[in-house]
Amino acid sequence: MSVVKEKYKNEVVPALLKRFGYKNPMQVPKLEKVVINMGVGDATQNSRYLDLAIEELSLITGQKPLVTRARKSISNFKLRKGMAIGCKVTLRGDRMYEFLDRFFNIAIARIRDFRGFPDSCFDGRGNCTIGIEEQLIFPEISYDKVERVRGMNISFVTTAKNDEEARALLELLGLPFRKS
Repeated sequence: MSVVKEKYKNEVVPALLKRFGYKNPMQVPKLEKVVINMGVGDATQNSRYLDLAIEELSLITGQKPLVTRARKSISNFKLRKGMAIGCKVTLRGDRMYEFLDRFFNIAIARIRDFRGFPDSCFDGRGNCTIGIEEQLIFPEISYDKVERVRGMNISFVTTAKNDEEARALLELLGLPFRKS
C-alpha cells in the first residue's frame, strides 16, 4: 500500500471525522482522481514537440497520455479544428496515490522559490487545480533530454462538498498551502 493511501486511512480520516463532526467515516471526503494536463501550443508548427511532451508525461505518471485536440479553429493562432494541441492523464486508485507520494515528497521540494500553493486554486466545489511551471521538478525527467521547458496543470478532484473540506483534506495529505 502507498504511503499516502496509508496516511489517508490512518491519520486523515480520523482527523476529518473529528474536525467536521461527520457521523460516518464514509462521509469523509476523499480524492477521486488526479488529472495532469500539459498544453503544447507549439505542436501546431512542429508535431515533434507533442511527441516529446507525451513521452515526458508518460515518464512522470507511468501511464500513456491522451492527446487533446482543438475544439474549434482560431485563425490568429494558426489553429484548425481537430489539431493536436496537448495531452492529459487521469490517475485513479493506486497509481494516483503513488504519483501523490512522489509529488508531495520529492517534486514540491524541487520547485524554485516555493512558499506554498495559493488559496485561489480551489474552484468552489471542492476541487483544486495548481499550475507547475516546469516539468524538471520531477526526478524521472533528465535535464539533458529536455529540449523545451513546459508547464502543466495538476487537478485534484475530491468528493468534498466545499473548499474548506477540500483544503483540510489536501493539507492533511501533505499539500502545502501559503500561510495567510
